[in-house]
Amino acid sequence: MSNAIQSPVTQLLEQQAVAFDVIEIPLSEDKKPIRSLEELLSSKGLNPNAVVRSVVFRGESGQFVLLAVAGGGRADWGILCKHLNERKLRMAEYDEVPEATGYVVGAVPPIALPETVRVLVDKSVRNYETVVIGSGVLGYALALNTQALLTLFAGADEGDFVKVEA
Repeated sequence: MSNAIQSPVTQLLEQQAVAFDVIEIPLSEDKKPIRSLEELLSSKGLNPNAVVRSVVFRGESGQFVLLAVAGGGRADWGILCKHLNERKLRMAEYDEVPEATGYVVGAVPPIALPETVRVLVDKSVRNYETVVIGSGVLGYALALNTQALLTLFAGADEGDFVKVEA
C-alpha cells in the first residue's frame, strides 16, 4: 500500500485492508489530467480498458446517481431510466459533480461517496482482474483488485447498464 496521497478513498481502502497502487497522472498545463491515460496505463502494465469510469447523472427527481462502468461502453439511457424509475435523466453538470459527490470532475471515485449518491455498477467491471478508479485527488488514480472493489460496492445495484456495441 502506498501513502503518496490521502483522501476518503485511500482511507476507506486502508481501513478495509485493501491493497492498492497509486498511479500519478501528469496534469497538462491547464491543470487537467492528460488525455492519454490509456497510454500511461499500458506503460505500467495495466489494461487501459480496466479504468472504472464514474459517470454522474441527475434524475428528474433530483437524485444523483453514479454509474461505475469499465471499458468503452456508453450508458443506456432507457435501461437507466427504467431501473431508477425516472422519467428523465441527464448527465450531472460540471459544477453539480463536486456538490453531489464531494470530488472534482476527473477524480471522482465509485466508492467513498456521500450516502445521498446512489451507485450502480455495470457488470463490465467484472471483466478485469485489476481495475483503476478515481482516487478523489486530481492527478492520481488507484489500481486495485476487482474483487476487493466489488466487496466495497455492497448495497449497490449491479446490472447491464451500458449499450452493447455491435
